[in-house]
Amino acid sequence: MNKTALVTLAFAAAAIVAGPAFAEKFKAALDGKSEVPPTTSTGTGSADIDYDPATKKLSWKLTYTGLSGAAKAAHFHGPAEAGKNAGVAVAIPGATSSPAEGSATLTDAQAADLVAGKYYINVHTEANPGGEIRGQVTK
Repeated sequence: MNKTALVTLAFAAAAIVAGPAFAEKFKAALDGKSEVPPTTSTGTGSADIDYDPATKKLSWKLTYTGLSGAAKAAHFHGPAEAGKNAGVAVAIPGATSSPAEGSATLTDAQAADLVAGKYYINVHTEANPGGEIRGQVTK
């Protein structure tokens, strides 16, 4: 085998070992006391979130239980720190039942807000249309 072939083979092997870029892992723990203003809900929830910076793909699995009634909607909101409110950044389709799984491609600005910790998730109900449970998205 000549030198060029060996170098090509070495780079190919390195690419296979390195594999694709790995998604960054985020999470959110949702409860009523994290809403702004807080609710008296005994409901709780959690979200496991993956973000691929190469493609800007955001993927999630949201679960919740114990709400005052049926979930009407759920969203990622931002940009906002804990204790502050913001508008809807990314809808979570299918969140009227738990678990809700999905994905979306973020804009550059949305990606920057996510990585900076400025997103939260909340679940809305009839009794709490502004949000019954909420959790800040963190690494």
